[in-house]
Amino acid sequence: MPRANYRSSDVDLMARMMRAEAEGEGNMGMLFVGNVIVNRLVANCLDFVDLRTIEDVIFQVQGGNYSFEAVQKGNSFYQRARENERKLAKQNLDYWRQHPAKYALWYFNPYAPCPPTWYGQPFTGQFKNHCFYEPAPDTCDGVYA
Repeated sequence: MPRANYRSSDVDLMARMMRAEAEGEGNMGMLFVGNVIVNRLVANCLDFVDLRTIEDVIFQVQGGNYSFEAVQKGNSFYQRARENERKLAKQNLDYWRQHPAKYALWYFNPYAPCPPTWYGQPFTGQFKNHCFYEPAPDTCDGVYA
């Protein structure tokens, strides 16, 4: 059973976002970004309540901006999905989860050392330039399911 229900168009959309956000960090970096996307879909807590599709996650607006910077700034996001990224996205949707993004709902590139918390959420680890953060204990049971 997959981690989330999805259609072929969801795989394409997620693949495009994974590439736009982490292509420079290789397949593993893109898989970690994919973890965050799927985690936001299944979490149903905090900033991610009532997200029901990959499209809801990718195009979510918070504080007047898209949650993923690549939606408004990323030229590569608006290119066709490539087969490698499609394969990685499908892996994330079906089963793949790994530390430091296994339960992460947020990541960012601070261009400096990763802070120990980000908006009160604990740091779980770093992969290349991205710092990953998961919900504080007892705030989002859905992501740990």
